[in-house]
Amino acid sequence: MTKAQDPPSSAEPQLVEVLLPTGDLAGDLAVLTDEFGFRLEMIMPADDPTTAVLSGYGARFRLQVCDAPPGTLIWRSDLPSEPRILPGGTRIETTPLSPLLERPETQHAFAVRRLADEAPWVIGRAGMQYRDLIPDRLGGSIIASHIRIPDGGPVPDMVHYHTVGFQLIFCYRGWVDLVYEDQGPPFRLEAGNCVIQPPEIRHRVLHASDNIEVIEIGVPAEHVTTIDHDMALPNAAYNPDRLFRGQRFVHHRADGAIWRDASRTGFISRDTTIAEHTGGIAAVEVLRRGRGAPVPMQHDADIHFTFVMQGTMTIQADGHSSQRLAAGDAFTLPPGIVATYADPSDDIELLEVALPGPATLSPTGQGTT
Repeated sequence: MTKAQDPPSSAEPQLVEVLLPTGDLAGDLAVLTDEFGFRLEMIMPADDPTTAVLSGYGARFRLQVCDAPPGTLIWRSDLPSEPRILPGGTRIETTPLSPLLERPETQHAFAVRRLADEAPWVIGRAGMQYRDLIPDRLGGSIIASHIRIPDGGPVPDMVHYHTVGFQLIFCYRGWVDLVYEDQGPPFRLEAGNCVIQPPEIRHRVLHASDNIEVIEIGVPAEHVTTIDHDMALPNAAYNPDRLFRGQRFVHHRADGAIWRDASRTGFISRDTTIAEHTGGIAAVEVLRRGRGAPVPMQHDADIHFTFVMQGTMTIQADGHSSQRLAAGDAFTLPPGIVATYADPSDDIELLEVALPGPATLSPTGQGTT
């Protein structure tokens, strides 16, 4: 960048204005000042005005008579309002001031995503690489992402929060340093451990190891991420029992976790206590090979997602061809479908997420194909 292109010092007075073309300056001014309450800052020329600058509600814009397509003002308000067209052509649309959490109805499907299929990695927020684990996201009801950062070090993240119903971060490989609102100093999330990020809890990713990989679950699939420029983390308050929209922050550690016979025959599990801390919104378990042979079973959850972290197994689901799965593969099972986790290797390790949870599993004598 040359000297002439250098941005001005932040100490110098600066204003930024957005241009809105208009075909009727006088008509627009009347509506925007009288009805919407914007303040007129400047108008010119005096004898036959063609340009006016208005401000209000955190915006500053320039109305100018010119031969250009009209623009749009987004009016953020929780008061319902129909779209409005100003005399000069500008469109005013209303959107909620507080982002709404819309939960699409789940479109149940048996879906398998295999790592060998080479689903594309895309660059997402803060330079992280994302791979989608559910091809159609069950109609927008859930997103499951395999996220990696090949080169470790500081992460260019900012304090932010999500307007979300449920969100899980499971550290699959490597480690990552995180900090959360009201949860004390930064801590290291290591492989095998997980956190849930309750709705709207402020947080920030600080540092990551080389080749860090995490599995992130979000419900619904599309949700708003908001940057909080005012909060610094860690914050002074420490309140680990605080409820965020009815959910508590959870940092589950694999070390010291208790393994029990799982509801799924042939496996043992460690419960992350997420069901308890979310009031049954979701349950998250890690499964390993246990005693006995796996049998056909069905579940009653709305959403049931499984990621193969280690080992191999064959997923057999009624009405579908059997598929041999390995580390990095994932699948979803609709409620009521009869499925068997067949021929699991001795080193099998699975991440299972059920919403709501915990799911009730029922053995069935029906065969699978």
